[in-house]
Amino acid sequence: MDERIADNLARRLDEMDAQLRGVGEQLLDPEVLGDHHRVRELSVKRSALEGPVGTWRRVKALEAEREELTNAITANEDAELVVLAREELPSLEEERDRLVEALKTELVTAEDKAIGAMILEIRAGVGGDEAGIWAGDLLEMYERYAQGRQWRFEVLEAHPGEIAGFKSVIVELEGEGAWSELGYEGGTHQVKRVPATEAQGRIHTSTATVAVLAQPEEVAVQLEKSDVKESITTAQGPGGQNVNKVATAVHLIHEPTGIEVRMQETKSQAQNREKAWRLLRARLYERQQRELDARRAEERASMIGSGGRAEKIRTYRWKENLVVDHRLGQSFNLGELMQGRLQPLVEALIEMDVARRLAAL
Repeated sequence: MDERIADNLARRLDEMDAQLRGVGEQLLDPEVLGDHHRVRELSVKRSALEGPVGTWRRVKALEAEREELTNAITANEDAELVVLAREELPSLEEERDRLVEALKTELVTAEDKAIGAMILEIRAGVGGDEAGIWAGDLLEMYERYAQGRQWRFEVLEAHPGEIAGFKSVIVELEGEGAWSELGYEGGTHQVKRVPATEAQGRIHTSTATVAVLAQPEEVAVQLEKSDVKESITTAQGPGGQNVNKVATAVHLIHEPTGIEVRMQETKSQAQNREKAWRLLRARLYERQQRELDARRAEERASMIGSGGRAEKIRTYRWKENLVVDHRLGQSFNLGELMQGRLQPLVEALIEMDVARRLAAL
């Protein structure tokens, strides 16, 4: 078997090679080294590029070596060299073909791995107070997973439920693999259990929706500050009453798209502004990616979990202690997942997504 790399993929791999060299140069820049956030961002990107680029460099080296052996056989000037070339050529081609197959998998996942930060929005769905409790349970599940992966986990905005849990909560996760692992969580998470608020012991069905937003580098988003209207107000509580006499809440409106962001979680105007711009950038990036996906929908399959928020992706059955992921058609141990041990589920989703993406190459 002689695996070939299509010209368009070869060009993309050469571009990634150039990007890796550029990232390496930036990480040697004293000004960049003084910015810890930028260093972390570039380190994630470098880690994502090193795999496919390293494999690509090895493939090109093997191709050059194969050409030398083929030329030696064709020239037939040295009988001993021809014998050696014929002996080495099959194993060299076998290694090259194996690396090309591995390279295709690395290639379709490199873009996701290069995004080291993401935003999760969890909102209570149907089910009243129990839906709010369920939203809180999901938040704890993701936080435990983030702790196990040693990611930064920060609540950007939270609206507590009437009894417990949350009406809505927005969190930011940052660390190597964050987006590539949790980017599949978008959709409706349904739970079937006896709520703490149920006196008769009846099983209820409640839901919470999860939206996932990749948080890209600033340069990856078409965002002009002149397009954003910013206003500073006092923080507001339930019913709209002011809860702080000092104006610290930041309200951003991206006028071309109408996307709005309001941030009032901290008492620091500067911190609220920074968080608001990060959230606006993530939402604008999601919109741009959604438009891009729509244009190329005929060319490749959409990523798992990229459907609307109404898409039911998973059911958590408390009585049977199992979780059914409807995209995979597989069941997982509920107790393990709620403790944040999501790895088997995450790996299965990645495997399915990679297969879809490879089929679309």
